[in-house]
Amino acid sequence: MELINALGRRKSAVARVYVTSGKGNITINDRPLETYFKAETLQYIVKQALELTNTMGMFDVNVNLTGGGYKGQAEALRLAIARALCKVDAEQYRPALKANGFLTRDPREVERKKPGQPGARRRFQFSKR
Repeated sequence: MELINALGRRKSAVARVYVTSGKGNITINDRPLETYFKAETLQYIVKQALELTNTMGMFDVNVNLTGGGYKGQAEALRLAIARALCKVDAEQYRPALKANGFLTRDPREVERKKPGQPGARRRFQFSKR
């Protein structure tokens, strides 16, 4: 199997994934998954697409992650892995991934701060006198 790459985004996080056939190693920014994402819940989010398609030990995943926080990075990585699996074999993996919502890019972004306000929607306290 040749090298397959895919891109996943969430909030301001960007995950570039390179998938090759291997033993199931997931490397993020030259670090193992367990040291990059210490929380079990984030590791679970990253592995969801692989567990759903029963491809946990079949592919090596090499990742470049930038931007955002840990949760956004984990969800961007899940989307990128799901897209890469569709490139590997769309007929076999796509229906299950699509049914669980792993191929949908979450469009929610942080609203920008407006001038004359302390936040995006928050106003300064109004004083009548």
